[in-house]
Amino acid sequence: MSTTERPRILVVGGGYVGLYAARRILKKMRYGEATVTVVDPRSYMTYQPFLPEAAAGSISPRHVVVPLRRVLPKAEVLTGRVTTIDQDRKVATITPLVGDAYELPFDYLVVALGAVSRTFPIPGLAEQGIGMKGVEEAIGLRNHVLEQLDKADSTKDEEARRRALTFVFVGGGFAGAETIGEVEDLARDAAKYYPNVSRDDMRFVLVDAADKILPEVGPQLGKWGLEHLQKRGIEVYLETSMDSCVDGHVVLKNGLEVDSNTIVWTAGVKPNPVLSRYGLPLGPRGHVDVDPTLQVKGTDYIWAAGDNAQVPDLVGRAAGNENAWCPPNAQHALRQSKVLGDNVISALRGFPQADYKHANKGAVAGLGLHKGVAMIVMGKMKIKLKGRLAWYMHRGYHGMAVPTWNRKIRVFADWTLGMFLKREVVSLGAMENPREEFYEAARPAPVAPAAEKAKDKPKAKAG
Repeated sequence: MSTTERPRILVVGGGYVGLYAARRILKKMRYGEATVTVVDPRSYMTYQPFLPEAAAGSISPRHVVVPLRRVLPKAEVLTGRVTTIDQDRKVATITPLVGDAYELPFDYLVVALGAVSRTFPIPGLAEQGIGMKGVEEAIGLRNHVLEQLDKADSTKDEEARRRALTFVFVGGGFAGAETIGEVEDLARDAAKYYPNVSRDDMRFVLVDAADKILPEVGPQLGKWGLEHLQKRGIEVYLETSMDSCVDGHVVLKNGLEVDSNTIVWTAGVKPNPVLSRYGLPLGPRGHVDVDPTLQVKGTDYIWAAGDNAQVPDLVGRAAGNENAWCPPNAQHALRQSKVLGDNVISALRGFPQADYKHANKGAVAGLGLHKGVAMIVMGKMKIKLKGRLAWYMHRGYHGMAVPTWNRKIRVFADWTLGMFLKREVVSLGAMENPREEFYEAARPAPVAPAAEKAKDKPKAKAG
């Protein structure tokens, strides 16, 4: 912990905005001008657009995360949570992973907590659902899917086999469509090595409450993406939702019922609920309400951006949409973090703040190996791509957007090796409970009933 009298810039959250804002501040800051402290329960940042490819095995999971201490060597990185903020005293309460909570004073505050999965009180969802917000979940999903193929190949129980080979995905946005596309690719490849399992034995189901999928790329490309998934044998049910999934028995609102061991939930996100404890002005959906300068409304020392902020879209409003807000995607998060970092430095030096203004450059999505959709905006012209060319655009954009050259090189190396080597299809399910085998070996062996009786039987006296 720093004991200097320098002003402290506290960055709450080490995700995309938190990492890039802290880097920007450190880059622009003069030596000894301030102390930058980053607090996050994880010691790394996750590049979430790569999670579907990590789940499919196209990218090593370690290459989609960026260690905070390595990237921010001049900052204080605390592994813990900011549970409350006292704005009057300018003090934050830090709860570390171990030990008692303590107070940390600050002069400037950056709120970059990001978002969490948006869920509903659906019976069985908490027990059966698999999210896709973290690298741990991506690894778990990959191991789980391959484990289901292991089970199906080895069992003679037809009901157990059907459950293992039925995969249900809820949510048809970027996360849902990309994940089901990548996982279907993985399962199709893996089935070549299972004599008793083929792609025809598998059932993939995609469910969404909207009337289309991939709304981010527009209706035309969204329709193409829908037809493409259906051609691959994926069942898509729109304008419906999941009513329950107790014990893996999935019941949809349209009447469909299936039994599945795999229920992946990607039905949107919501701002981190801890924001309600910070005493900040929140919008109708729980986002921090900020000005175009990314300053929290009514303050001159607090900023927020990214998924947890409600940022006015000045470009959209100039075009006549008075209620335009910036969508929560990596494109805006990257650019917002740079403006935010510059504005923190400006406030530190007493200079005026700059507005965040960025025109949407389009969107790209990968639907598996060599398959994708892309909409590129160039001025008033929109270029729509699909198939292999769109997939190259998807990989090129995100390959360059992932933080640090270290990770860029590693990701491109993974892709290059993937061109020449076959995809790994081994399940490391034991990673979920790595000590289980050792525990079974180390615990005392149970005593057999016969041995118990012999032990309790009184010994005959000698002589």
